Amino acid sequence: MNSETHFPASPATLVIASRESRLAMWQAEHVRDALHKLYPSCELRILGMTTQGDRILDRTLSKVGGKGLFVKELETALADGRADLAVHSLKDVPMDLPEGFALAAVMEREDARDAFVSNDYANLAALPPGSVVGTASLRREAMLRLRYPHLAVEPLRGNLDTRLAKLDRGQYAAIILAAAGLKRLGLGARIRALIDTDESLPLAGQGALAIEVRADRADLAAWLAPLDHRPTALAVQAERAVSRNLGGSCDVPLAAHGHWGGAGNLHLAGRVSMPDGSRTASAEVVAPVASDAEALALGRQLADALALQGAREIIAALAAQSGGESAV
Repeated sequence: MNSETHFPASPATLVIASRESRLAMWQAEHVRDALHKLYPSCELRILGMTTQGDRILDRTLSKVGGKGLFVKELETALADGRADLAVHSLKDVPMDLPEGFALAAVMEREDARDAFVSNDYANLAALPPGSVVGTASLRREAMLRLRYPHLAVEPLRGNLDTRLAKLDRGQYAAIILAAAGLKRLGLGARIRALIDTDESLPLAGQGALAIEVRADRADLAAWLAPLDHRPTALAVQAERAVSRNLGGSCDVPLAAHGHWGGAGNLHLAGRVSMPDGSRTASAEVVAPVASDAEALALGRQLADALALQGAREIIAALAAQSGGESAV
């Protein structure tokens, strides 16, 4: 930003683009409310949109273009001026944004863990052999097939309420969801057990909200800067750098999660698996992180450590099977 560039102290009007699911709207309203506290005179509106990812429910995301399908329509609204900013679950945002777009802020993370949800069983270990467990995530599928090979893993698509309704109709003995979404919607009571990150390592960015803008909107970047939570932003930068450096895609069960220890140290763990759980590469690195450059460097370090465990071979094998589609 040019040091001589000056922006109004408060924006007059801001339009927030969001998916129309209940969880996405909660997230957009959360950002709206935070902005209202910062700029009480600003007129804030939410533009609800249905994305391609919301419309295609009969196939897994890895088969139809990846999680980027949840953000493309919102980016179009930014590009043509219908919206000023877009709110995303960061786990749905591609690792490399299209040219002309930028993440202006990453808000403080909710619980990043996966949640076990069931009406009849207390945890995964309590499920009888042959029990059907629903998930839309290749990462979670790989974890289940590796650790609980006696269970039947079936696809589960739809928004959060749709997935819970399928469980309640008896289509599944249990489902695995992100804890953050359940907690944000006041559905924490549906969680029977939180799955420790040692067992189910989260997806990069899981539990964090990201605000996307056009890269040429320096005014918006300045107005949104107070919403950026640096500990979360640094951790997720490192997490996302792992996938970026390995060339991962939505066809690859790749997990990366960072948590802060003492002395400013970021503990960054990563895991790459075959969906059937037959082969896994895992590693962990620790280093002090206080800048974007250090976060990205730690992500590269973990990617290199995973490569030594065979991660690139797993990714190449899966890319060959899928035709190399769905890069994220």
